[in-house]
Amino acid sequence: MKTLSHFSPSHTQSARPSPQLIQDMRLLQMTFPELTKFVADEVEKNPLLEFMSSESENDAETGFDSADDFAPTEDRESSAVAEVDSGWYEGSSSISAERLGEGLDTGFENVFPDDGPARRADAPELLSQWKSMPGGESGEDYDLDDFVAGQVTLRDHLNQQIPFLIVDAANRLIAQHLVDQLDEAGYMLGDIEEIAARLGRSAENVEAILHSLQTLDPPGVFARSLSECLAIQLREKDRLDPAMDALIRHLDLLGKRDFASLRKICGVDDEDLIDMLAEIRCLNPKPGAGFERGMSETISPDIVVRAAPDGSWMVELNPDTLPRVLVNHSYFQTVSKHCPKNGDVHNFLSECMQHANWLTRSLDQRAKTIMKVATEIVRQQDAFLMHGVDHLHPLTQKTVAEAIKMHESTVSRVTNKCMLTPRGMFELKYFFTVSIGSAEEGGDSHSAEAVRHRIRLLIAQETPETVLSDDDIVVSLKRGGVELARRTVAKYREAMNIPSSVQRRREKRADSRAVRF
Repeated sequence: MKTLSHFSPSHTQSARPSPQLIQDMRLLQMTFPELTKFVADEVEKNPLLEFMSSESENDAETGFDSADDFAPTEDRESSAVAEVDSGWYEGSSSISAERLGEGLDTGFENVFPDDGPARRADAPELLSQWKSMPGGESGEDYDLDDFVAGQVTLRDHLNQQIPFLIVDAANRLIAQHLVDQLDEAGYMLGDIEEIAARLGRSAENVEAILHSLQTLDPPGVFARSLSECLAIQLREKDRLDPAMDALIRHLDLLGKRDFASLRKICGVDDEDLIDMLAEIRCLNPKPGAGFERGMSETISPDIVVRAAPDGSWMVELNPDTLPRVLVNHSYFQTVSKHCPKNGDVHNFLSECMQHANWLTRSLDQRAKTIMKVATEIVRQQDAFLMHGVDHLHPLTQKTVAEAIKMHESTVSRVTNKCMLTPRGMFELKYFFTVSIGSAEEGGDSHSAEAVRHRIRLLIAQETPETVLSDDDIVVSLKRGGVELARRTVAKYREAMNIPSSVQRRREKRADSRAVRF
């Protein structure tokens, strides 16, 4: 992999990276899906590039020249026939059917005869249906996907209900337009005034249709806010009394765990408030999420780390994330012989060959660079792999770059790759954390991620009577040898979406009362 390490500040204007170097850097930074698409596009437009098949890999292992795998199809077929019997080409007209059948191994008896006695159908009423299906007795191929039930989307589910709810054709068109305004969670995104003006109807008419649609399944659909979504579901359960209505109109106080203010606003005592909160928790804030979901994407690791028998670590590249392509030199030589030099065809093929060679070299160099960076990270973070996140050492990209003699920018382009370890799957950027000084003179520094993990553990061990303030966490960390300012603790806590000590104390006390009741 070419790097920018040879560039000096005094040559920033004259020594510019070449287009090939820029493409190398882009190739290194690509994730597996991006790289797969890029290579597929290159193979599609370059006649000299081929994906390596399993047969090609087997031939490579047995010592065959990979270029032979890409010889023209006619040559491969004629060679195979010649190996069976070279006399077939010399006297094809005199070849007997018996000899041909013997050479092609077609002399086996037919163990599944088609002309046997007719058998009575076990289910006569289904026989005609089976004959009419693709792949039945007609012998035509059929696709198994034709028999798989499709996933019902939220819009399909609603469109099936609308004809039973709205009879008028014009109002049904408005309802269909409102369905198109839903997001994946089932919330209405459009503005009623704008929709009414666009459709030439009054806002009251559109609002009335919207209220009718809010009675459809799933409960809570067509809401314009979380409060309205919860109100629709509570109304269906006949639980939208004044106290509950006041509660869902002050969800901001519920988010802050300000239960004292909620008791005052709703006019209820602790026991009633706990019951109301329990009902709220049973509602669905995203009624449409169960119908229309994005396709889940499986993340494949680029590097796999395993424990070796001698106690070290085995670092391997995942072959499934390495696109393997071959250059068809045989095809290039065959075509070049029959086209004039410096002609358009010859120049085009020469350009394709140059680009194909660059791609194969760049893919190989990309794999080597990822391997070097990953191996050094494993060496630096051996304690983490052995003992867990508490032993994650501070590490910078510059440290790894100096160790493997590459530029820091090259290392940064690899940090979006994933590594599968015995501790789980992590992006390489996870292992690069800032250093936090030790509270003890001469003590080891601590990784920021390890310190955040300690803060999470301290808060997880709290009780309603022992909730820790940020100052308490500072003192506790200092006892463990970590020197950290209170504002840094607060910043880490907020980044982990952990509420303040006041909010945590309210929540824990409310939960303890709920357990007693």
